[in-house]
Amino acid sequence: MLTILGQQGSRFCDGQSRRSFLKVGAMALGGLSMSQIMKAQRASAESINSGGAKPRAAGGLGHKSVIMIFLPGGPPHQDMWDIKNDAPINIRGEFNSIKTNVPGIEIGESFPRIAAMADKFSFLRSVVGCKDRHDAFQCLTGRTNDGAPPGGWPCMGSVVSALQGPVVPAVPPAFGLSLPMGHKEWADNGSPGFLGPAHSPITPGTGEIMDNMILRDVSLDRLRDRNAMLRSFDRIRRDIDTSRTMEGMDAFQQQALGVLTSSKLAEALDINKADPKLRDRYGRGTEKRRDDGGPELLDQFLIARQLVEAGARCVTLGFNRWDWHGGNFKQARVVFPMLDQGVSALVEDLHQRGLDKDVSVIVWGEFGRTPTINKDAGRDHWPHVSCALMAGGGMKHGQIIGSTDRLGGEAKDRPVHFQEIFATLYDRLGINVETVTINDLGGRPRYLIDPQYKVMKELV
Repeated sequence: MLTILGQQGSRFCDGQSRRSFLKVGAMALGGLSMSQIMKAQRASAESINSGGAKPRAAGGLGHKSVIMIFLPGGPPHQDMWDIKNDAPINIRGEFNSIKTNVPGIEIGESFPRIAAMADKFSFLRSVVGCKDRHDAFQCLTGRTNDGAPPGGWPCMGSVVSALQGPVVPAVPPAFGLSLPMGHKEWADNGSPGFLGPAHSPITPGTGEIMDNMILRDVSLDRLRDRNAMLRSFDRIRRDIDTSRTMEGMDAFQQQALGVLTSSKLAEALDINKADPKLRDRYGRGTEKRRDDGGPELLDQFLIARQLVEAGARCVTLGFNRWDWHGGNFKQARVVFPMLDQGVSALVEDLHQRGLDKDVSVIVWGEFGRTPTINKDAGRDHWPHVSCALMAGGGMKHGQIIGSTDRLGGEAKDRPVHFQEIFATLYDRLGINVETVTINDLGGRPRYLIDPQYKVMKELV
């Protein structure tokens, strides 16, 4: 693992030293070295039916990517994209709706930036098929754990890793940016399931103790000094060459070393090189975790964009904490504006860079919230219906998809299943879910989603 040391003594709220925060790659997964992982990746390709699973024609990036923003705890759809103006006050809550730049579309007043560019978004108001389970699993895989095959279902990043591999050797295809949380299931960065550890998402900053390689003499503060960083990489290469280690390496080991000593990945994880005005547009957020959830790090939205631009195919992150059984509106007044800023900045940035056709963005949580506001001014778990926000990917936006009943408790028109959303995201990556299969541990071919679920025609 490549660790870039930060200032000693600076710590996160959980006591973890900042020195161990920025880690480039989980280079030892399940006992496998990086070179073994690369060998396994090549071998696994032989057991995959990749019919149609090729990158689409080159666009602004030359490859297609997905950025998934997971909202741990379940966001309240009735207060965000589906305001019920005509419902009783104990259903409607404290927020009003506002007009957007698309005639006929109104969303919650807490999202003025998204409202001003609603033509670049699709608001899914009738997402169904979720379970009352507080974890990221379904958002990462599109499936529940019910009836999972041995080894478990792989997350989207692992599937893409297995089917399409890296865009460039120095940048792994899948990343999970979620930091440790008190409720561990929310901090899930995705499991490779039956695909095996060769296709695990890389998780910078998850606090592993084992450090196999340290980028010497370079702190987080000095990462902005590219020359210093490259000199440190050169010292690693020179030390290895002097010890004649390179002569004993096979091609896979040399490729793994290329990943470890490449500046491309380190630069993608460094936000200090970004224009300060761009960083201000995204917002900085805070490292403070909200109760047992995630931090409010808006910087991660920018890191996600930098990673896909560097070559990543799938980047996921968990933002804040949304399990508001009490004080729903008080907390929303703090969190909603941050989400509005981060998501609008990300989508605006993608469009300005000409990447809106290459990068799909999805924002969602594991389920919705109850229509009725409880005695503590909160909303409780509600798996009957939830919401999602989608952007980019060359999809047709500026629309509302689906609706709920008058109280926001049940899907009314056009229920949208979780797996339909996954089918659409895979399609945007250039993967045909009707033909592509991956073999489980028993050699049985498995479709990426259940066959009855198709790509959403409203979007594609």
